[in-house]
Amino acid sequence: MNCYIKRLTKIRMIADYQFGRDVGKELFPDGVTFQLSRTKRVRQIFYSGNRIATARARDGFFTLSIEGASVVHRLLPGKKLRVVILEEAVPFVERGKTAFIKHVIEIDPELRAGEEVLLTDQADRLLATGQLLLSPIEILALDSEAAVDVRVGVASEKSSNFRKQREVR
Repeated sequence: MNCYIKRLTKIRMIADYQFGRDVGKELFPDGVTFQLSRTKRVRQIFYSGNRIATARARDGFFTLSIEGASVVHRLLPGKKLRVVILEEAVPFVERGKTAFIKHVIEIDPELRAGEEVLLTDQADRLLATGQLLLSPIEILALDSEAAVDVRVGVASEKSSNFRKQREVR
């Protein structure tokens, strides 16, 4: 088995573990390319020139770009991996601003602090992706902390390639 196939199999297995069964093959289709670290570990995964995900050095799990988040959002049923945001906070979260506890309407109860999450509005429209800072129990119990550290929103400068692609389709 060559190195490309080994790396592809490994990142698909990690994605299946992190996001759910059979997500890896859709998130990382054949033809993805890798950016490697100096130690030859996968750091970033690209498809058609767009970054899909980055492997965190500390644990090997993925942080998603907005392109990767849209694939995961499409594949996962219901409210899985989702944090639903209050309508008045949607413009801020879309631009990549932090989501606070007071903005959270609903949250997947199976999430854990530190996990990668999808932020959506009440109509399940993808707004952003980020890292959950507190557990769902803490989010429901507290009232004035940051809930999600938003990495990138659909309307932020970091996702400009994604917006251009959506306009073309």
